[in-house]
Amino acid sequence: MDAAYSGADCRLVLDDGRTTPVQAARWAETASLSDVELLVDSCAGPTLDIGCGPGRLSAAVAARAHHVLGIDISPVAVRQTRARGAAAAVHDVFDDLPRRGRWQHLLLADGNIGIGGSPTRLLRRARQLLSPDGTVVVEVTADDGVRVHRGVRLRLGQRETAPFSWATVGTRAMPDLAAATGFDLLRISEAAGRHVAVLRPRAA
Repeated sequence: MDAAYSGADCRLVLDDGRTTPVQAARWAETASLSDVELLVDSCAGPTLDIGCGPGRLSAAVAARAHHVLGIDISPVAVRQTRARGAAAAVHDVFDDLPRRGRWQHLLLADGNIGIGGSPTRLLRRARQLLSPDGTVVVEVTADDGVRVHRGVRLRLGQRETAPFSWATVGTRAMPDLAAATGFDLLRISEAAGRHVAVLRPRAA
């Protein structure tokens, strides 16, 4: 997996044997125009970048003088994020994290809504981490529905990772998913073929 953080060509091998390319080269670059428009511009305060990878988004938020913390389970990714000038730490999103309930923004970019194979569980965790008036910025697909994949692997050349669970969430699934996890869907934006939803905790 760590080789992907340097932009190595890799593919996601689904549980049915099909493969799909992973945009790993984008992870290793600086933030693109669509990154800024869809993701970075939505972060105007303390931001937790979940699954930060090599840190292109954490670095872009930090460059605007906002407090940001990138978290990733890969020490290699965390070192790369720090090298870009952003704070980062090795954590799973379900760890005991700093600033619980006080983050103004949570970033779930590059399909990271799929972490753990349960978008519902992940968004409920996000609600615990977020301030009451904060937002979750979620990159989704243009497809319909929620697709859960068990036992997927990343393939890099002749090597494959251990199996893990992943999910994808389409734009049309977001209203129901938001409602089921205690959020209001504020908007879904599109640029350069990418789609990003912004959620806010529903008022009690």
